[in-house]
Amino acid sequence: MMPGEDGLSLCRELRATTKTPVILLTAKAEETDRIVGLEIGADDYVTKPFSARELVARIKAVLRRGTMTVDETKVEKGNVFAFEGWKLMIAERELRDPHDVLIPLSTAEFHLLTAFLTRPKAVLNRDQLLDLAYGRQAGVFDRTIDNQVSRLRRKIEEDAKNPRLIKTVWGGGYTWTAEVKRS
Repeated sequence: MMPGEDGLSLCRELRATTKTPVILLTAKAEETDRIVGLEIGADDYVTKPFSARELVARIKAVLRRGTMTVDETKVEKGNVFAFEGWKLMIAERELRDPHDVLIPLSTAEFHLLTAFLTRPKAVLNRDQLLDLAYGRQAGVFDRTIDNQVSRLRRKIEEDAKNPRLIKTVWGGGYTWTAEVKRS
């Protein structure tokens, strides 16, 4: 409903030419309008009337997701992450233990491990880990990340009940504690 070009066309053009985050702020509140807006590439869709605090929170969430996603230029094919005798080969999507035994990983476990290895020592909360591993936001009672961390711990920790590599930071999230070497 903008003069000249409409917001959907502008969003489509921005998405095709840049990686600039896009939040559609509109009076169109029908489900179909929201779906079309998100399908053409909007990162979020806010309808009028809106709360300024909610808009600021949504802007921060979109910006956080944009900076938290695994940057393909930083995790190039052929990269190998090594930690405590283990190796994660990005191109092959393979994890090898210190005895060179292949440890199968689900896609979610692979993305979660990659998120930890690219951000060692950083405390990552559930929302950030969901953004990195799944590209989505958490629901209020979403325990997906806790389950995935538990599964990953069973695969890589000597004692999953007393983890050394992936530590829980109470009230904060999880952190990768081991040194990570990249080649």
